[in-house]
Amino acid sequence: MSSGKVCARLSEVFALAPVIPVITIEDAAAAVPLARALVAGGLHVVEITLRTDAAVDAARAIVAEVPEAVVGVGTVLTRADLERAAMIGAAFAISPGVSLDLLQAAALGDLPFVPGIQTASDLLTCVTRGYELVKFFPAVPAGGIAMLDALGGPFPAVRFCPTGGIGEANAAQWLAHPKVVAVGGSWVAPVADIKAGAWATIEARARHASALLQHSQAPA
Repeated sequence: MSSGKVCARLSEVFALAPVIPVITIEDAAAAVPLARALVAGGLHVVEITLRTDAAVDAARAIVAEVPEAVVGVGTVLTRADLERAAMIGAAFAISPGVSLDLLQAAALGDLPFVPGIQTASDLLTCVTRGYELVKFFPAVPAGGIAMLDALGGPFPAVRFCPTGGIGEANAAQWLAHPKVVAVGGSWVAPVADIKAGAWATIEARARHASALLQHSQAPA
């Protein structure tokens, strides 16, 4: 698939719910009720991180049983991770960093891929291979919005999905940035609430995240 088509697909996905819950799930049985709570709260795009043994089964269950959800697979580190994401039926894969091996593997497949960057060198590596949407990670520790401004100058066509250190208190500020298409964060569905089955709490937090987005886009 051409890089232009991949960018278009990714733009469509990220426009659905620019607040993307980053999910670390330890019990695949919790995946479907979690996804339904997030969707009910207005957040249709979820990132299931490959940080636990339950992650693959959890992502597969959401794809199969919650068609309103758009499932991305995160913490993609290797070619094998990309292949697993594609086999699950994920809508996209996303990585905390970038390597030539990952970029080469992504170029051989059809699964939209979002590489992670932190420096201008990382970004140059991605841009020269046709990427116009990248993950900025860890966003706050790496310099925050000031760093994003600095990176955006030499690369005006690039858009970012910042993740890392973003929460309820600062999400709207990031979303108001013209180069940010989405933010990711674990605050919407933290591990403790998932373990507790606190679906009503998670749904309420998702609704609040949706309201943050609307506020960030309101005219000044």
